[in-house]
Amino acid sequence: MQGLATRLRRAESADGATSDGGDPRAPLWRGAQWFRALSVLYAVGRQIDEADRYRHVGWSWVMIGAVVVVSLVAGFGYVRGFGRHRWFVLAEFAVAAVLALGTVWVASPAFTAHNQTLPTTLWLTNPVVSAAILSGPVAGVIGGIVIAAINAIYRGTFPETILRDANYPVFMAVGLGIGVAARVAIRSQEQLREAERVAAEARARERLAREVHDGVLQALAFLARRCAALGGPGTELGALGELAAQQERALRRLIAETPGGTVEPGTAGDGDLVDLRELLRPLASSTVTLAEPGGAVTLPASTAAEVTAAVRNALENTLRHAGPGARSFLLLEDVGDAVLVTVRDDGAGIAPGRLDAARAEGRLGVAESIVGRMRELGGRAELTTGVDEGVEWELWIPRT
Repeated sequence: MQGLATRLRRAESADGATSDGGDPRAPLWRGAQWFRALSVLYAVGRQIDEADRYRHVGWSWVMIGAVVVVSLVAGFGYVRGFGRHRWFVLAEFAVAAVLALGTVWVASPAFTAHNQTLPTTLWLTNPVVSAAILSGPVAGVIGGIVIAAINAIYRGTFPETILRDANYPVFMAVGLGIGVAARVAIRSQEQLREAERVAAEARARERLAREVHDGVLQALAFLARRCAALGGPGTELGALGELAAQQERALRRLIAETPGGTVEPGTAGDGDLVDLRELLRPLASSTVTLAEPGGAVTLPASTAAEVTAAVRNALENTLRHAGPGARSFLLLEDVGDAVLVTVRDDGAGIAPGRLDAARAEGRLGVAESIVGRMRELGGRAELTTGVDEGVEWELWIPRT
């Protein structure tokens, strides 16, 4: 992924995109100006060949000079970037209309009836191309219709010939094709930026993993071993060691996750199905017993990650509040249209009203981490508890 992003970035730089403010349509703008230059050469050559046929020869040269000047200004504006705005393109359409319809004044009716406008049909295609590059295929087709209408008005046959003249559909087809190319260029740059973002996140995650491994993970592993050696099961030190071990495993999973999901790299994305059993098995330990069905229990990756986080939070609450020696029991069930995860412990339980009091004090860990997660998934979390009766969470996750 990083190599792909680097190659794409180098190709973009070689193409000169950085000098155009990162505009993905920059190559189209530059190519359009080559087309504009050729259309100007054609218009000037035609003027040299047919100047004596105009009624006002001097004014025809003035108009062809305007074609050259306008083309230079427009070409410079589009290449440098300051002309890539709607008002600039509209001004180009206005100038094209004036020069096309101005042919009626410098030429005779007989000339206008059987000849193209003084700027030439080819040159009048330039504003259509500009509109398509700037605003996409719809704007390109509309621009083609506008230029077709201007030509029909010039011939005095509007609106009868706007769809019958062979040149007019060409205007619209050019606008459509160039507009689609511009949209593809924009989408390609968006994909490039996404690839660069993913590569940057991967590099940051790798750097974080190295730093965490050298410090936090080793400290947690040492704490877990020492607490187990000094306290053992059923003691407060033993519970602390178990908590450190669980946090070590959770942190190792976290730094192994991909930027956009919570599964191991290359296994699944957010919308792919994963086996919930695989995510719950690492939570099992000497004080946590997991019971699971024989077959896979599949959920979308993002949903499975949220369920696992809720279960982990319930187990952490047991370690903190259930008392020394408390054990936890996980039961995973596939009930067809839903998945049920039961998290139960044999600890001290929760006194009536304690959760409401914690919520009033601003401590919303259980409500937000368990109940809130289930609500966002369209499911529910049911709590059963009492003093000296342990705590039982039933997490219902619908399959939608």
